[in-house]
Amino acid sequence: MYWLSIGKKPNLKNPTTFNEKINWLKLHDHNPKYHILVDKFAVKDYVTNVIGKEYIIPTLGIWNTFDEIDFDSLPDQFVLKTTNGGGNSGIVICRNKREFDKADARVKLHKSMAYDIYKNMGEWAYKGIKPRIMAETFMEDNTHPQNVDLIDYKFYCFNGNVKFFKIDFDRNTKHRANYYNRNADIQEFGELICLPDFDKKLDIPINLSDMIGIAEKLSADLLFSRIDLYNINGSIYFGEITFYPNSGNGKFVPKEWDLILGNYLKIR
Repeated sequence: MYWLSIGKKPNLKNPTTFNEKINWLKLHDHNPKYHILVDKFAVKDYVTNVIGKEYIIPTLGIWNTFDEIDFDSLPDQFVLKTTNGGGNSGIVICRNKREFDKADARVKLHKSMAYDIYKNMGEWAYKGIKPRIMAETFMEDNTHPQNVDLIDYKFYCFNGNVKFFKIDFDRNTKHRANYYNRNADIQEFGELICLPDFDKKLDIPINLSDMIGIAEKLSADLLFSRIDLYNINGSIYFGEITFYPNSGNGKFVPKEWDLILGNYLKIR
């Protein structure tokens, strides 16, 4: 995967770029706590202990299989997620239970549950994660009614310090993403998989400093992590913790940013 994306072999003996260091972390940074932090259900207890329950999107239920889900107990709107990751196929949103396509949801969630990120991508944190399905409260941001999906803010934390955050936008049309430093100044780089739009003026939350503080508390003892947060109607909610963005195979544009980001990450 690295060769296909980057066009060369990674230097894992003396890694210097961001992608090389992410792949080094896969091989060498094996903190058992990571298994909890990537489990989308188990991580909620960790986050509650570190920053408080008020930042957690409420859980409505947790099940081992799709057939165990008690749909009668769920409200008219809800979100189903697989706890083991699995990408976008691991999230199903119900906006109206009468129109909810259970068959389609079953296919998507089973696909996500069957996908072993450790075996397929070598992401050690996911090794042995038990796939389950959880239901969460449907959250809606009335401050951005034009957005079908919630806006998430991805904070890149290097040795517990936020250096950048990323905002994805126009997911359903022409997906783009912009990077900003902690002062909310746009950074002129991006990723080939989701190019930036430097002319796009995005709203920056007025409580950005609080979001940065939360991200740094959650990443305080981690070499690298990306802390994803939501800002819904002015309130901050936890999304997820990621250790391996693009599985360490992301192609930056301009390419020198792979090295610039790598310089921020101290692995020894």
